[in-house]
Amino acid sequence: MGKLKCAMIFVAVIFLSGCLYPHERKSSVQATPYQDQLKLVQSAVDEFQKANGGLLPIQTKDMSTPLYQKYPIDFNRLAPRYMAEPPSTAYESGGDYQYVLVDVENNPTVKLIDVKMAEKIRDIKLRVQMYRQEHKYPPYQDVLARDLFTLDGEKLGEADSLSVTSPISGNSLPLMIDGDGDIYADYRTELVSCLKKSKKTFKPGTEIQDIIWEETPFVPAFSVKYTVNDKQEPVFLENDIKKE
Repeated sequence: MGKLKCAMIFVAVIFLSGCLYPHERKSSVQATPYQDQLKLVQSAVDEFQKANGGLLPIQTKDMSTPLYQKYPIDFNRLAPRYMAEPPSTAYESGGDYQYVLVDVENNPTVKLIDVKMAEKIRDIKLRVQMYRQEHKYPPYQDVLARDLFTLDGEKLGEADSLSVTSPISGNSLPLMIDGDGDIYADYRTELVSCLKKSKKTFKPGTEIQDIIWEETPFVPAFSVKYTVNDKQEPVFLENDIKKE
């Protein structure tokens, strides 16, 4: 009887260990610094490009895909020849980030998109579509710029204003909506920090959103275009508000 009891306990421990392992692995994945992994992927991309006549290891996307989401890295083309496997922080490995390339024409550079942020925006867009089907118009609230509005959270069942967590600072980024029902994140607070960090000055009317990936590991996915005013403060570029 004693031996049977010990055997049952042993099996239970093995079973629980198996159940807990994915969670424990996920925790370790999220704890891995992504800066080192960015360097690793950048090195693999550079080697691939050199060995393949300038071609890049990217997935094919439709031309209408927003710029910062247009060049996701295809790890199937990098592993195992140029790197053993996708980094643990990559979505393909159960991580929270999609690895993408920016500046592909001049200096292909590896950056990140926060998958959790993308999923939250897709969820809100779906809820907006459902609301629009029932009420014939989107849940607009206040006007921010030409064809750009804040969302009425109460109409979507949210008591507080709708926002996403910035992967750059951890701060909340308000969500916005345009006349077509597309959802964007408002990066103005992040742009303030990046402008101070870079110490660059821009001429009003010049697009400035690229400064985010120049100064941080992340691209401003689901962003509209921004410029500065005469005080070098970030403002919407109203003559061409398009999703990036």
